[in-house]
Amino acid sequence: MNIGLDMMGGDFAPLEAVKGLYLFLDQYQGAATVFCIGDENQVNPLLEAQGLSSKVQVVHAPEVIGYNEHPTKALKEKQRSSIAIGFHLLATGKIDAFISAGNTGAMLVGAMFSIKAIEGVQRPTIATIIPKLNGTTGLLLDVGLNADCKPEQLNQFATLGSLYAKHILNIPQPSVGLMNVGEEEGKGNILAQATYPLLKENPEIHFAGNIEGRDVFGDKTDVMVCDGFTGNIILKLAESFYDIARQRNVHQDEYLSRFHYENYGGTPVLGVAKPVIIGHGISSAIAFKNMIILAEKMIETDLCGKMKASFQSS
Repeated sequence: MNIGLDMMGGDFAPLEAVKGLYLFLDQYQGAATVFCIGDENQVNPLLEAQGLSSKVQVVHAPEVIGYNEHPTKALKEKQRSSIAIGFHLLATGKIDAFISAGNTGAMLVGAMFSIKAIEGVQRPTIATIIPKLNGTTGLLLDVGLNADCKPEQLNQFATLGSLYAKHILNIPQPSVGLMNVGEEEGKGNILAQATYPLLKENPEIHFAGNIEGRDVFGDKTDVMVCDGFTGNIILKLAESFYDIARQRNVHQDEYLSRFHYENYGGTPVLGVAKPVIIGHGISSAIAFKNMIILAEKMIETDLCGKMKASFQSS
């Protein structure tokens, strides 16, 4: 098992990436090899200081794609960047998963054009974990990749989200809800009304019907499906809960503390042929550690293979 980690992605790179790698390897007993992709002049001294030099493979990448650069143009012009080299290693089978907290647009472009979507998947999607009041976790998708969606795409998101919930979140029979403005069938805008019958007839999922905003943090459904415009608003609102809790000095609350982004590391791109995980730009060491753990689990469970098989059968 080989995992590629972009050491140059993130506001605090490469130091936090190295610290996160240390946290991961300090408790890891498996046989995974982490490929550290970045400027060796910056990365090697940090790895040596943490005693990690002999435990990882360093791949020199002297260029970095900045946050303000145009994703497609930067990937084309900066072939020696950590993101470009990471996707090359993933596409050629040198690594089995790729992680980066760098330029989100470049990561999405690389995922869709270097790795490509699973055959049958119209649009890949990105999802986020939603803490539930009962202590469990739910999954919301899409959360920003696809602002405008068709009913067929939301139906596919439901299948992808169900597989992720089952194999990564360990929910044996995840239920799926469609985000709407009412519970009754026939409610909502044209998109919701057209999506409902598709979800109802989808044999790959356990459809529980429409859900409303008040159901997001409850236990009515495990997987919540919506367009990326709606999902991103819900995600940003949820993230603000932790910030508000810190400002009011109540962030030690057991439930509210679960909204801290670093608990989940990053978001996977679902629907592409190989594991690609995108981290927050302000990723800390704990976030990097959790991203590596997620990559390991996606490889171990062969999640992408299971998604491919699901779409082949349908």
